[in-house]
Amino acid sequence: MFDTRKPLDQQVIVITGASSGIGLATARMAAAAGAKVVLAARNGDVLAEVQREIEAAGGEALHVVADVGERAQVQAVADRTIDRFGRIDTWVNDAGLSIFGRLEEVSDADHLRLFQTNFWGVVYGSLVAAPHLKASRGVLINLGSVASDIAFPLQGMYSASKHAIKGFTDALRVELEEEGASVAVTLIKPASIDTPFPQNARNYTDHEPKLPPPIYRTEEVANAIVHAAVHPQRDIYIGGGGRLMSSAKRMAPRAFDRIARTMTAQQQRAEAPRDRGGALFEAGLGGRVAGDHPGYVMRRSFYTRASLHPLTTAAVVAGFGLAAASLIGGGRR
Repeated sequence: MFDTRKPLDQQVIVITGASSGIGLATARMAAAAGAKVVLAARNGDVLAEVQREIEAAGGEALHVVADVGERAQVQAVADRTIDRFGRIDTWVNDAGLSIFGRLEEVSDADHLRLFQTNFWGVVYGSLVAAPHLKASRGVLINLGSVASDIAFPLQGMYSASKHAIKGFTDALRVELEEEGASVAVTLIKPASIDTPFPQNARNYTDHEPKLPPPIYRTEEVANAIVHAAVHPQRDIYIGGGGRLMSSAKRMAPRAFDRIARTMTAQQQRAEAPRDRGGALFEAGLGGRVAGDHPGYVMRRSFYTRASLHPLTTAAVVAGFGLAAASLIGGGRR
């Protein structure tokens, strides 16, 4: 647990991946709470529109077109932020994408591009932000995933990138603490979220991709991010379903592998692919917070809401440990 930081209406918050999904929802929520928001992504037209939207509502915003896979472009985001607002209080590394396909079928070039965005984008963002966050007693928020703890078939390299983000984030947190830097480092681990994520992924399969249930609304992640900007925590899971799977994997990894094999079918719709290319090498259309998941989308997560409040966290985690044991027991039959 870290000390409470500045109220949102006194913060300058940088958000990568701000043109759609979680990043866009977070930008709107932070701006509505009074934060000065810096929007970074590859789609300049969408970012400009979001900036106009925030300013029309009385907020302050800046947009910077950047590919987070290039350190110089990430540095430019920080430089523009300092030029405009003079400091950085919270930096959110959200930009990310995926590939649906079996590991042996995906090209090396596509795997490399995914890692350049997902992993190196977080590394560059974290290291560029660190000096500014030390000066402001700020907060670094990295977007991992439940895939930081478990692996999904058909999204093997995405899972690997999220495992790598967890390792990097944990190591950076320890080094900052050893140094005595007053920087809080939070890793957010969403389960399946109803964003345009499947449509922006490169698709090697013969089916339109989707995410395995349970699915949660994008705003549930945004709410956790803006909460962590003021009340940072070490790790925040989004969705009790994801927390349950992580606990089950830790308790009985081999048994969980048998459960994970069912996820291949759960990540494919019946219809043919609409767009195989996705946003791997080019910016997606952007401007959308929600996706088009064909099934039920949960409006909120009781587990996540409870875990944001320290007095209830221990009891909730203990309950999910028991549930995980039950899940594994069922998987062994």
